[in-house]
Amino acid sequence: MTVAGEHQVMCCAGCAAVSRAISDAGLSRYYTQRTASAPTGPTLVPAALQDLTVFDHPDVQRSFVQSADNAVREAALILEGINCAACVWLNEQHLRALTGVMDVQVNYATHRARVRWDDRQIHLSDIMRAVRTMGYQAHPYDPGRQQRLLETERRQMLKRLAVAGALGMQVMILAVALYSGAWSGIEERYRDFFQKLSLLLTLPVLVYSARPFFVSAWRDLANRRAGMDVPVTLGISLAFAASALATISGHGEIYFDSVCMFVFLLLGARTLELGARKRAADAADVISQVRPASAHRLDIDGNLTLVAAVELSPGDRVLVQPGETIPADGVVCEGISSVDEAILTGESLPRQRREGDPVIGASINVESPLTVEVTRTGPDSVLAQIQQLLDRALTGKPRISQLADTIAGFFVVGVLLMAGLVGISWWWWGADNWLAITVSVLVVSCPCALSLATPAAVTATVGHLMRQGVLLTRAHALETLAKVSNVVFDKTGTLTLGNLQLAAVRTAEGISNDEALRLAGALEGYSEHPLAQAILRAAPALSLPQVKSVFNEPGGGVYGEVDGQDYCVGSPEFVHKRTGLSQPSADRAANTTVLLANPEQILAVFTFTDTLRAQAPALAGQLRSMGLKLAILSGDQSRPVQSVAAQLHIEIAESQLSPVDKLAVLRQYQQRGDTVAMVGDGVNDAPVLAGADVSIAVARASPLAAATADAVILNEDIGAIAQAIQAGRRTLAVIRQNLIWALAYNLLALPAAALGLVPPWLAAIGMSTSSLIVIANALRLR
Repeated sequence: MTVAGEHQVMCCAGCAAVSRAISDAGLSRYYTQRTASAPTGPTLVPAALQDLTVFDHPDVQRSFVQSADNAVREAALILEGINCAACVWLNEQHLRALTGVMDVQVNYATHRARVRWDDRQIHLSDIMRAVRTMGYQAHPYDPGRQQRLLETERRQMLKRLAVAGALGMQVMILAVALYSGAWSGIEERYRDFFQKLSLLLTLPVLVYSARPFFVSAWRDLANRRAGMDVPVTLGISLAFAASALATISGHGEIYFDSVCMFVFLLLGARTLELGARKRAADAADVISQVRPASAHRLDIDGNLTLVAAVELSPGDRVLVQPGETIPADGVVCEGISSVDEAILTGESLPRQRREGDPVIGASINVESPLTVEVTRTGPDSVLAQIQQLLDRALTGKPRISQLADTIAGFFVVGVLLMAGLVGISWWWWGADNWLAITVSVLVVSCPCALSLATPAAVTATVGHLMRQGVLLTRAHALETLAKVSNVVFDKTGTLTLGNLQLAAVRTAEGISNDEALRLAGALEGYSEHPLAQAILRAAPALSLPQVKSVFNEPGGGVYGEVDGQDYCVGSPEFVHKRTGLSQPSADRAANTTVLLANPEQILAVFTFTDTLRAQAPALAGQLRSMGLKLAILSGDQSRPVQSVAAQLHIEIAESQLSPVDKLAVLRQYQQRGDTVAMVGDGVNDAPVLAGADVSIAVARASPLAAATADAVILNEDIGAIAQAIQAGRRTLAVIRQNLIWALAYNLLALPAAALGLVPPWLAAIGMSTSSLIVIANALRLR
């Protein structure tokens, strides 16, 4: 516009409006007095928002970064711009090549990435900057942000789809007139007018609606990688260029209707795929979406203050009213109420909580007010740990998925070479429709279906199992569960409730029950075994002495020095090994026993009772009906182990096994070709859980067992184990169906297109339908 008699270029409509207002008000001299240009948008943005180094700050990382040790970090990120397997492959390979990056896994279905790095060699800001240099955007994972990004993407997709549909219909109407005219005759001036009008109507479709395809293809080519959008964009470009040339020259075929249909159908497929991804993300993010936002914190004087939940620290006390969400992990200080933990554990009924009972953040207080003392917040909370394990499962890749990604990576290059050869061949033979055939070959291929086959199925099943109270922590778990032939159980805390109760104490002459409990409790304070915890529960009011030179043998017992005297407490076998003393035959019973001894004599015999889980008989029967072989491997004594095995009709039951012995038996099963699933709960189960083909930790498992396991049962219903195995079988079947469909479709469609049997419009329909069939089949698992 003209300012003070001179023509000036404005950067935007807003600046032009302001300049016009200044001129209309007779204030044009403003521009002669101005000493500098106004700051532009980038200079107005705070430096912290421009500088990715802000994400290196520990306080910023606290909400989305986990620390494995002092240097190793792991973060969940959202990647924008992921369109196909090539995008996933490019991001993974590029980031893995960076010094200090230890592992990268990207889930195509959710666009979520899990990155692990050594902070001494590379920082998170460097990783995010590397993603941006490739043309993608990386953000810290946040369920709210992901939903907003998906919604924004959906709105943009619908706008582009509407433009392609509205203008495409007009082009199709003109195409009908042109095709009819070619058959029955049409005046040249009308033909030229309809062709030029078709060109004008197709331009917005090409420039606006098809823009995502061109942007993605250019990014792939800039990174020297052929993605799915490269052949699509090439086909659209060739068809439009040839049509435009024919329109201008007045000779040749035009394909404007095909271009519009390509774009409309591809956008329609992408929109439906986006909806499926959003549903998958909703299922996977159900844990994150219940994260509490605020809390009523109590001060020393008992006054309430409304604070953000992230501001809470261990030791804070909060008041939770009925119907409110418990803001953090803690212990009930005051009150009795029922707490609904269904969203976290899948437990259908609320559980009563009273003073001294632990509560989980994000569970819901049902009946009465509770005062809770916070014990864990942020990344240390149960909710954060569950989310971390879920992220690991979703971003990992089963072996079958890695094979599919490898095939898809070479597939696009093969399609481009095939299209070039087909086009040249038909042109050499003088075919008039050589261009249409080439476009059909480029468009009909669908590597997207290959890449979607596994992540879509895995994501749907992970979400389904999460709602059933089964948390998968590793991606290979589903694939291995489907192949399981043997299920091996620990006994205490797995097939039984693990709520061991001290039933009786028999002591030697000269020692009282309290003294025996005092000595045993002092030693068992160094063990996490359920029997040790039962002894500690039986001696809460006793003053426990100090223990020196302590040694804890997992699954066996503990020995140490108390008041200058050596003592040991543990299984009869452990005590016999340490002292040479044996349990009196009169004290042997079907229940579990623990001995307390010094080098001279057995001082006490502790007898315990446990209760078989109510779901255990039904689970054993269901697993047998599925054709699985069952076994019990326990460190407990023979009689209680055989008693449980008889109740469950399990023929193989081995007792008095150390963790090493259990692992040795497991290796024997594996050496004869069995695929073994191990179910356990204790610290002593960790080695055998790690050695199994797939491992399952039950509710209330020790932290080490849960960290080692491939799946964790979040509630008390061990019947979910059978559901997990069935889900694994169904998932593997769906993955195979998807892969077979994707391969069969491409093996049939590509030769048919190369032979000229598939017109361009049908190629676009086939390509879109192939991806939609894969997604629809995977969503059956929900």
